[in-house]
Order: sequence, then C-alpha cells, then structure tokens
Amino acid sequence: MGLNIAIGLSVLVVAGLLWLPRLRRLDTWRAMITPLASIIGSGFLVLGPILEHSYGGWAPLVMAALCLAAWGFGSAVRFNIARIAEDSARETTRAENLASALLGFALTISVAYYLNLFGAFAVNLTPVDTQFAARLVTTAIYLLILGVGVTRGFAMLEALEYGSVTVKLAIIGGLFAGLAQFNWVALRAGDFHVGTPEVSGWAALTLAFGLVVTVQGFETSRYLGDEYGARTRIVSMRWAQLLASLIYMIYILFVAYTFEPGGADVSETAIIDMMRQVAPVLPYLLVVAALAAQFSAAVADTGGSGGLFAELTRHHVTARQAYLFVGIIGLALTWTSDVFEIIVYASRAFAAYYAVQAFIAARGATGARRWTFAALSLLGLAIAIFGQPVE
Repeated sequence: MGLNIAIGLSVLVVAGLLWLPRLRRLDTWRAMITPLASIIGSGFLVLGPILEHSYGGWAPLVMAALCLAAWGFGSAVRFNIARIAEDSARETTRAENLASALLGFALTISVAYYLNLFGAFAVNLTPVDTQFAARLVTTAIYLLILGVGVTRGFAMLEALEYGSVTVKLAIIGGLFAGLAQFNWVALRAGDFHVGTPEVSGWAALTLAFGLVVTVQGFETSRYLGDEYGARTRIVSMRWAQLLASLIYMIYILFVAYTFEPGGADVSETAIIDMMRQVAPVLPYLLVVAALAAQFSAAVADTGGSGGLFAELTRHHVTARQAYLFVGIIGLALTWTSDVFEIIVYASRAFAAYYAVQAFIAARGATGARRWTFAALSLLGLAIAIFGQPVE
C-alpha cells in the first residue's frame, strides 16, 4: 500500500510541474512536445520486454546503441534544417523530394502502428481482450483524430497532444519511483538476474536494426517550419532527443537485471505482466500511459505528415486533406495487418528516410562531418535492407 501511495504522489508531482504556466509558455518546450511525443511513443512500452528477453544482460548496451544511432541521424536532420534556413531561396533537390516522400510513407504507417498498440492496450485488462475488439477501438480513435485534424487543424491537435504527453511523463515518473524501490529491495537481497541473450551474431544485429523505429520521432521537427523558426526546431529536437535518451536508459537499467529471465512473453503488452511484480497499481497506470503514449505519438506523426505533404505538394494538398489520407491508409492497415507486420514496414521506411537525409547532409558538409554523414547514410541503407522484426 505504501508503495502504491508513493507512486501516486510521484505521478501528481511530475504532472504538476509539467502543467506550470511558465513552462508551458516556453517556445522551446512547446516545440519539444511534438518530437518528444513521437520518440517516447510505442518504444517505451515495448522495448523493455523485448531487450530484456532478446539481449539479456546486454540490453542496456543495445539501448545505448539505439539512442546513439538516433542521435546521429538526428544530427543530419538538424544540419539540413540549418542549411534550408540559410538558403531558403534555393530549389528543392530530387533527394529532398525523395526524403519527404519516404517520410510521408513512414509516418502514415507509424500512425497505424501507434493506434493499433492503443487498441491492444485499451482492451488488455478487459474481458474483451481480442484482436477484433482492439481493431474497433483503433478505428474509433482514428475517427477522433481525423475529425479534430480536418475540422480544427494542427493547432487543435497540438493542444490535445500536450495533455497526453503530460499524462505519459507523469506516469513514467511514477513508474520510475516504483522501479527504484523494486531495484533497491533486489539490491539489498542480492537478487539480481543477468539473463542469457536469446539472439547473437547477425540475428542480434538485424533485430537491433529493426528496433530503430522505436527511437524515431525527432524528424517531425523538420516539418514544423510553419509553427517554429529553424533555431527553435534545432534546439528543441536536440533537447527532446537528450531527454528521451535519458528516460530510455534509466528505464532499461531498471528492468534489465531485476526480473526473472524469460518471465514475460514478447508481445506488445508484455510490460503489463512485468509491472504486476512491482506494484498492484502499475498495470492500471501503464494502461493509461500506453493510451496517452500512443495517442500523443499518433497526433505528433499526423501533424508532422500534414505539414510534410503540404510542403511536398507546394500546398496543392493542404495539411487537413493530408490528415484524411493518413487516416484512410491507416484504417486499411488496421484491418489487414497485425502490429508486427506494420512495424516492419515503418522501420524500413524510416531507415530509408534517414539514409537519404544523411546523404543530403553529406553533400552539403565538409571535412570530417561529410564522412560522418556518409557513414550514417550507409547505416540507414543497411537498416532498411536488413532490419528484422521481433518474432
């Protein structure tokens, strides 16, 4: 009971801090919300069980590698934002058009991924925990986002997004309080477990490639030019990535060594079963966090895709019309594919997009940065070709 109360108080304290008017008025913080919502979307919920089960004691190292790869790709995107701002009169290259098309495709699929996870978590603790029920919930949320986006536009989406991000970060604060106590008890009892990796060699590498999508989301800052200036987008993306990486690393360190190896099945909702061992209240809070995470990530990517398609078509297609397109494609995927099929499509599309962005950055850079961006482009291409889904 005492731990449940401590977790609840932690949630309230973090929520109160995030709702301070002074913080909400900061341009940099408001610009951080969109990329942060997308980065800490589905990844936070699914990565813990996947990394603990697949990589055992090496899970934190794999998490660090994923964050480092995301930071590298993010640096290429930030470099390109700065170049476009410095020379806004230059013509868009074919590579930039290709990158926009790839990202539009990736964002459209990722929204389907987020909202299908939303449906899975929404029915997880109910008597109707079936794929059909989850798909019905997903369809309803798609219609909600479509209705808001088409009738009110991105400003309304961003307003909805801030509330969901606040809920998610507050519950993460409560989760960390519970996990800190759980780890402290394990430390005093000497009850730590270093799991044996289930994958190794090439299989381990290609699985990590396939998980890059779980740390994506920072690129949405690239397409918020109508809302924020270049400097604000660059700074806010950098801080969003740093904060997300810190949260991910703390999370993986907490779960990597205190749970029995193989104690949770690898599924999109496995985190619920893991957290039952920590505190009775956590499964319910995590369902709320899951719903907030998927909703805010879907809103972020819907908003980003709207601005992207408008830019790509030179505003012949408006952002609101693009929201409708994203919804139609997403609903088709929802009723014809499962979550792990959807994540494969999204992973490869995002990796291809990062490869092109790094290629563009390499063409505009000089010296060592040019070679670094070229290497990142090759890495993105390798991920797009060889990335494998979780089995």
